Amino acid sequence: MLIDNLQYANWSETIFRQMRAGGVDAVHATIAYHENFRETVLNIEKWNRDFERFPDLIMQARSAADVDTAKATGRTAIIFGAQNPSPIEDDIGLVEILHTLGLRFMQLSYNNQSLLATGCYEADDPGITRMGRQVIAEMNRVGMVVDMSHSADRSTIEAAEISTRPIAITHANPHVWHPALRNKRDDVIRAVTENGGMFGFSIYPHHLRGGPDCTLQDFCEMIARAAEKFGTAHLGLGTDLCQDQPDSVVEWMRVGRWTKQIDYGEGSANNPGFPPMPDWFKDNRDFGNIAAGLRATGMDEAEVAGIMGGNWYRFYRDSFGPASV
Repeated sequence: MLIDNLQYANWSETIFRQMRAGGVDAVHATIAYHENFRETVLNIEKWNRDFERFPDLIMQARSAADVDTAKATGRTAIIFGAQNPSPIEDDIGLVEILHTLGLRFMQLSYNNQSLLATGCYEADDPGITRMGRQVIAEMNRVGMVVDMSHSADRSTIEAAEISTRPIAITHANPHVWHPALRNKRDDVIRAVTENGGMFGFSIYPHHLRGGPDCTLQDFCEMIARAAEKFGTAHLGLGTDLCQDQPDSVVEWMRVGRWTKQIDYGEGSANNPGFPPMPDWFKDNRDFGNIAAGLRATGMDEAEVAGIMGGNWYRFYRDSFGPASV
């Protein structure tokens, strides 16, 4: 099983064929950054057209069983996620409606303070809000995963404690390895993984030590050190691959409609566009390089298989359905 639990590519037939060439069984695809409910539905409509146009390459997945179907039929399962709670606006009832439409991951904040939690770029983090507690409970009930990838430390730790089901950090790296604002300190990673949650390693260059020049060996050694601390069972990949996106998309990701100023985020003040990817991971055909790099660190085949997708698959199986009564 090969799963990448976060991409935001400029989706096309070329990328879908690269997924198949790379043997990628499932991808968690971002369908909203700052979109409201109606705009998110329009993005789902676009995906529905792609599912109709390329039925031999991709299919929507709402469950682990759908991932099994995709794998058995030589397709890539697409799992919807949102990097902001903006699609639910201020209406908790939209959580269940979006789950019905296929949304399986939702971040409680994207860099800034939201109605639910604090983003990692804020100076102060008061933690999960009153509405945030209610939304976490509703996400737990219907089977939508709480994602804290862009959230601040206290909010993330509180979310892991409040949630009755395991949560996720779908795309980040350890702060001790590279101290980017978006990367996570050990106590944050531990709070998530000790409660049964998942941590996905990112290949977005601003999250890497050395940026685009980060070596495969350094990246895989970082994963190996994290596995020693937190165990391999709760680790996977969330590459944050933004393949073929125009530079203008960075502005939407960072700015949305919340400011009149340009805020491209950390690490990109002198390069407002997308940074180049490392030469060992350009697209979905390059996952074999990561698997080989993990083996070179001394990991056994079962550990490598888990990180390359088996752990995310197990998490899907346990997380996407309604809570047991």
